[in-house]
Amino acid sequence: MNTSAPSSEIEGLSVSVVVYRPDPAQLSETLASLAAACDALRAARPSIPVDLFVIDNGGLPDITPSLDALRGCRMTCTIIAGQGNVGYGCGHNLAIERSASRYHLVLNPDIDLDRNAFIKALDFFDVHSDVGLLTPHIGDAQGHIQYLCRRYPTLLDLFVRGFLPTGARRFFARRLARYEMRDVINERDIVWDPPIVSGCFMLFRTDVLKKLAGFDRRYFLYFEDYDLSLRTHQVARVAYLPAVRVLHHGGGAARKGSSHIRMFAASAFRFFNRFGWKLL
Repeated sequence: MNTSAPSSEIEGLSVSVVVYRPDPAQLSETLASLAAACDALRAARPSIPVDLFVIDNGGLPDITPSLDALRGCRMTCTIIAGQGNVGYGCGHNLAIERSASRYHLVLNPDIDLDRNAFIKALDFFDVHSDVGLLTPHIGDAQGHIQYLCRRYPTLLDLFVRGFLPTGARRFFARRLARYEMRDVINERDIVWDPPIVSGCFMLFRTDVLKKLAGFDRRYFLYFEDYDLSLRTHQVARVAYLPAVRVLHHGGGAARKGSSHIRMFAASAFRFFNRFGWKLL
């Protein structure tokens, strides 16, 4: 179902959001923040085209009011539906294949963007031509930073962070701090080339993303962002830019039930088989 055709301009920005039975209120909030950020971008760069792709893997609610608001910011909106639940990465790939923009944002439906996020991100890209992927300051609803940049994980790191109760994690605090790059990630400093960044907000130069052929289709859910991050370093630089700010409402696999734990384990196995196993 296409609500409108995407722009063919190479100078623009495209955004893909994959949804599967999303929370309607949260999705509306995410799209409202996207509309505000695009409205601010239009004020700074009036001629830039912006295209939104919503990939419906199942259970998409009526988002007509949200799309109307986005069209009011002169965005084109395309809903990609009918493919079934093809997974997170494959869903985004459906939009990446269609994108003809200069920049492409992989966005979760549980992210709220700061109004000036796109302005600051594109200004940074203009100055740093070697950067192919940008990750923002990611906060939570309580105003705390989420440390979602990563060093290469071990199996123990993943188990502790993903499955141990909060009280038990304190015994591994130093280990987790290193894995989560707490020694360098903060609210002020740019960090160059963090090994792994979160898939909840990945802003790419589209030519870099296409050179990598998007996400690896072998991951259904989890670790597709780890895989893509590591492959990006082969062709471009990655930057953590805290001036770009977003709010993240997501949670870990262990809090989503046994099916998610099984998917997490299967994807972890695939990831380590490809890039190398580290136990401790």
